[in-house]
Amino acid sequence: MAERKYDLVVFGASGFTGQFVVEEVARKTNDILNFKWAVAGRNAEKLQNCLKKAGEITGLDLSSVELLPADVKDDLSLTSMCQSTKLVLNCVGPYRFFGEAVVKACVENGSHHIDISGEPWFLESMEVKYNQQASEAGVYVVGACGFDSIPAEFGVQFTREKFPGILNSLESYLSLNTGPKGGAVNFGTWHSAIYGFANAKELVALRKENKKEPLPKYTPKLSKRPSYFFNDDLQRWCIPFPGADASVVRRSQGFLYRNQEKRPVQYGAYVSLSGLYSLFCLFLGGMFFGLLAGYEFGRNLLLKYPSFFSMGTFSKEGPTREQIDGTSFSMTFFAEGFSSEEAEKTGKHDTKMVTKVNGPEPGYISTPIAMVQAGLTLLQEQDKMPGKGGVLPAGAAFAGTSLLTRLEKNGLHFSVVESK
Repeated sequence: MAERKYDLVVFGASGFTGQFVVEEVARKTNDILNFKWAVAGRNAEKLQNCLKKAGEITGLDLSSVELLPADVKDDLSLTSMCQSTKLVLNCVGPYRFFGEAVVKACVENGSHHIDISGEPWFLESMEVKYNQQASEAGVYVVGACGFDSIPAEFGVQFTREKFPGILNSLESYLSLNTGPKGGAVNFGTWHSAIYGFANAKELVALRKENKKEPLPKYTPKLSKRPSYFFNDDLQRWCIPFPGADASVVRRSQGFLYRNQEKRPVQYGAYVSLSGLYSLFCLFLGGMFFGLLAGYEFGRNLLLKYPSFFSMGTFSKEGPTREQIDGTSFSMTFFAEGFSSEEAEKTGKHDTKMVTKVNGPEPGYISTPIAMVQAGLTLLQEQDKMPGKGGVLPAGAAFAGTSLLTRLEKNGLHFSVVESK
C-alpha cells in the first residue's frame, strides 16, 4: 500500500457509537510511536466536540488529531478520505443504507475497511459485489467487528483450540447483565433491525445467487432449536439470537474449510432469558414488531416511537454512561465432538466441553474494544491474514493472527468452564 498520511480514520466519529470508538482509539494508540489518526464526518463542529469529550474522558491531549470532511452522499469526500489513510473504521450505520458507498470508496482507493455491522444482508452482499475487486486491490474489507460478531467468532476459535479432540458442533448462549440503572440500546441498532426484518427475503435471494461449494454434512447433525425452549444446563428459557452471529460464523467456517481445509464447526446462537416474564414480554413484543415491520406505516411508527415499542430497551438518546458502566455480558458455549478419529466413525459424541466469554457492556465498550483491536491487528499483522485481500468475516480474516490474545488483554475474557 502506498504511503498514507494517516494510519486510520474513524468515520462517523461524532455518532453515538463513534464517540466510544474515538475514545478507545485514543487510549490504545497513544503509546504507539508515530501513529497518526483522524476523525471524519459531515459536521466539523460535532467532530471537534467529539474530540473534546474524548480528551476529557481519557485525560489525553487530542489536539493533534485532525478533522476530515466526509459524507456518504459525497463521493469526492469519501475518495479524499480513503486516499489519505491505510484503514477506515466505519461507524456509520445502518449499513444497509450508508455502508456500500464507503466500502466502494475504500476498495477503489486502496484503504482497508472495518465495520461493526450486524446486518447479514449488507455483510454478504458486500462479499458478492466487492470480494474479487478487493482481493485484486490488496484491500481487506472485514465486517461484523463489534459485539456482532467478535465474541462469537473468537469464542468458536478459542473452543476449537482448547477442545480435546475433534470439535463437531457448538451452541452459544448469550446472557446480558444490567446494573441498578438498567440497560438501553441506541436507536441505530433498532433502525437496522427494523429494515433487516422487513427485507428478510432479500437475504434468501442473495444466498441463492451466491452459490458456494456446500459444506460436508457431519453426524450427528446439529438440530435447529425452536423459537423458545428451556435449557436444562443453564436452567433458563432461551430464544434464537436475533443478530448476525450464526450467519457470520458459518461464513468463516466455510472460508476456512474451502481455503485452508479446516473441518467446519456446526454452530447455533441463542439468548438466555432471566425468566418466564422476560420470555412473555419478548414474545409479545416480537409479535407487534414483526407485524409492524412488514408495512411502511408500521415501520414509520417503530422508528418514531422506539422506546414505546421496545418497552424501553431502545431509545433515540441511547444508554447513559451509568447504564453502560453497570452492564456486562457473558456467552456460554456448549461444545460436543469426538475424542479421536475412531470415535468419529461411530457418529456419536463422546467428548464435551463448556467454555465462556465474559466482557463489559456489549454495544459501547466491548464493540469499540473489538473494532479497535481488529484494526490494529490488520495494520500490524497483515502478513498473517489470508491471501492479499478480500471481503471476509473476522473469524476467517484474523484466524492466523494474535487478535484472540489481544482481545484477552483488553477486557474480553475467554475460559474453559468444564471438559469431559
